[in-house]
Amino acid sequence: MKQIKFQALVVSKKEDGGYQRSLQWQTLEDLPDNEVLIKVEYSSLNYKDALSADGNRGVTRRYPHTPGIDAVGRIHSTGVDQFSPGEKVLCMGYDLGMNTAGGFGGYISVPSSWVMALPGPLTSLEAMQIGTAGFTAGQCVHRLLELGVQAPQGPVLVTGATGGVGSIAIRLLAAQGFEVVTVTGKSDQHAFLHDIGASKVIDRQKFLAGAGKLLLRERWAGVVDTVGGDILATAIKGTRYDGVVTSCGNAASGDLPLSVYPFILRGVTLAGIDSARCSMERRMAIWEKLSGPWRLPDLATMCRTVSLQTLDAEIDRMLSGGARGRVVVDMREAV
Repeated sequence: MKQIKFQALVVSKKEDGGYQRSLQWQTLEDLPDNEVLIKVEYSSLNYKDALSADGNRGVTRRYPHTPGIDAVGRIHSTGVDQFSPGEKVLCMGYDLGMNTAGGFGGYISVPSSWVMALPGPLTSLEAMQIGTAGFTAGQCVHRLLELGVQAPQGPVLVTGATGGVGSIAIRLLAAQGFEVVTVTGKSDQHAFLHDIGASKVIDRQKFLAGAGKLLLRERWAGVVDTVGGDILATAIKGTRYDGVVTSCGNAASGDLPLSVYPFILRGVTLAGIDSARCSMERRMAIWEKLSGPWRLPDLATMCRTVSLQTLDAEIDRMLSGGARGRVVVDMREAV
């Protein structure tokens, strides 16, 4: 039988302690021994991937390593009855791309419990235009609605608005009839944010002007925060009575400099959002919404598709804070 070879983006530790990225040819023997082998069609670039590709030990413990927390493709072979060869499937989260070789390789080998059938209405490309970022945004919106946030109650604030999670959250909220206010430090992206549904864009420095206060004027019925730190703390201080704040990222900081007053005087709810370890039941429910009633027909306008050969530059752009919208990685030529 002919040996299967495929390309993968491999991150390796250098002798000087730094890390380097390179495209390498691999075989199936380079993958872990798991129940499901998937031929990857598309992946996508997320902030966690960029951190892994930069040698962040908080994300990836062992190198050499292939990042990519998202993958969509077809079953090549399987040892379980749940899936059949040729079936289109989606794999994202869990340990994929963290310490298990991920979607930036032509094949992945994963436990069957990580895999779900591709939601019928979606193409492989559309699934990765959503990816973990869109799934996380969907979880945030779902949680706001679940906890009673309604459009007539006031605006919803989205931070980290030009990133993958933030930009899709804006579109989802606007489609649900919410007034969406955004925060960004990128003055050249205001038009983009208005185009995708933001009614108002606030400059980051202006937003942080009251960061030192214990409480701020009540403004937000809900918040989707993707960055943490002072921005999240300031958003919480300005949330209305009984408002809900969802927290899903720490691009700015993992710290939260805050008193308890927003919680005990205004009843604000802080809801954590995780996309790596959430149950398959929840995954399927959110993906059902994203492929059905919440489907965004113009999502492609917020996405760019790149090749594995050009991915390195996209990783650097994301790490330097220059990313906008979603980056999909076409893996079909990696085999």
